[in-house]
Amino acid sequence: NTARPPAAPASGDSSRRPRERSPSPLRGYLIPSPLPTRRTRTFSATVRASEGPIYKGVCKCFCRSKGHGFITPADGGPDIFVHISDIEGEYVPVAGDEVTYKMCTIPPKNEKLQAVEVVITHLAPGTKHETWSGHVISS
Repeated sequence: NTARPPAAPASGDSSRRPRERSPSPLRGYLIPSPLPTRRTRTFSATVRASEGPIYKGVCKCFCRSKGHGFITPADGGPDIFVHISDIEGEYVPVAGDEVTYKMCTIPPKNEKLQAVEVVITHLAPGTKHETWSGHVISS
């Protein structure tokens, strides 16, 4: 026989206590990101992306603290996700930067696209750019 928990009181009963829950085993731990980063991407996906064509676009937004942003393709279409680990070069991208990139699908369904091998080709004029080490320059 297995012990059964006591039946819940009727919905009109005001003496209901909140259910005590055991602490989550993951509380206090960082849960791994479901986003494929350069480190977690499979070798075959990396090879497929590197063999693909080079696209041009403009950085729509990028948040260094969140570690991702979006690129607006030059030929139109939906914005493309970019992860911080896929940015080449010394500068953190800002809105308006012209970039080149290749594309890779995002698992598990491989329906959405992600920009990889992102290179800033022209810094947006009149903006401040930061290097990954924290040095700021004006363009």
